[in-house]
Amino acid sequence: MAQIIDGKAIAADVRREVAADVAALSSAHGLVPGLAVVIVGSRKDSQTYVNMKRKACAEVGICSIDVDLPEDISETALVAEVHRLNADPAVHGILVQLPLPKHINEEKILSEISIEKDVDGFHPLNIGKLAMKGREPLFVPCTPKGCMELLSRSGVTVKGKRAVVVGRSNIVGLPVSLLLLKADATVSVVHSRTPDPESIVREADIVIAAAGQAMMIKGDWIKPGAAVIDVGTNSIDDPTRKSGYRLVGDVDFAAASKVAGYLTPVPGGVGPMTVAMLLKNTVDGAKRGIVE
Repeated sequence: MAQIIDGKAIAADVRREVAADVAALSSAHGLVPGLAVVIVGSRKDSQTYVNMKRKACAEVGICSIDVDLPEDISETALVAEVHRLNADPAVHGILVQLPLPKHINEEKILSEISIEKDVDGFHPLNIGKLAMKGREPLFVPCTPKGCMELLSRSGVTVKGKRAVVVGRSNIVGLPVSLLLLKADATVSVVHSRTPDPESIVREADIVIAAAGQAMMIKGDWIKPGAAVIDVGTNSIDDPTRKSGYRLVGDVDFAAASKVAGYLTPVPGGVGPMTVAMLLKNTVDGAKRGIVE
């Protein structure tokens, strides 16, 4: 049976470390790290995510600066808001909750965030540095960073291993493949246009599943002993649940747990790590400000 990687427990460790860092910054420099969380409009799922992030900030002593903007805000006004936060010394990290309303150009907004405050790690300069050998981004995207942290804290060696990333999104698939490459893995990316994906996944010592397809990766796709990190969060109908649905990953958990060496559950795997890494990036941003 696979060793189940407990994302909640590992995220709690990271949060404790972050809280200690926050306390040290406060006592040594009188500095409280600040994270501005910008939300445009009132999408239910976005509201939920944002509230979770704000609550997590409060728990570790990071000051959460709430910026709630109307759905119909103009792109110009949103850019002005980002510029205001760029200039505010109390703000060490800026997070713009995606997706943005249709009339706003996401790429434009993200590239206006100061690279020094880009705690989501999506600024093209940060992604560009991540892609280049011998360069280090100021921030690494939170979910991919969380995946790597789960591997390293579970004692999984990445160097020299074959890693397969399923999915090529800007948010997870692409950056996690770059991180694995930086960590000296041999990396393949499988996506919707890949013929016979299972034959490639079967060769992997490390699988990062981030395709957004419920239980797409079957037990017999997994190489015995492989480490499997499941980033997918998909809801499927379940009449036995009060809510009428349950959350599953991109991996068939029950089947994979009989073959894999390490496996993350959904929920309780990658999810908690994403928020923990956001907190860590924010504190790192505040620390960098002092050193400079």
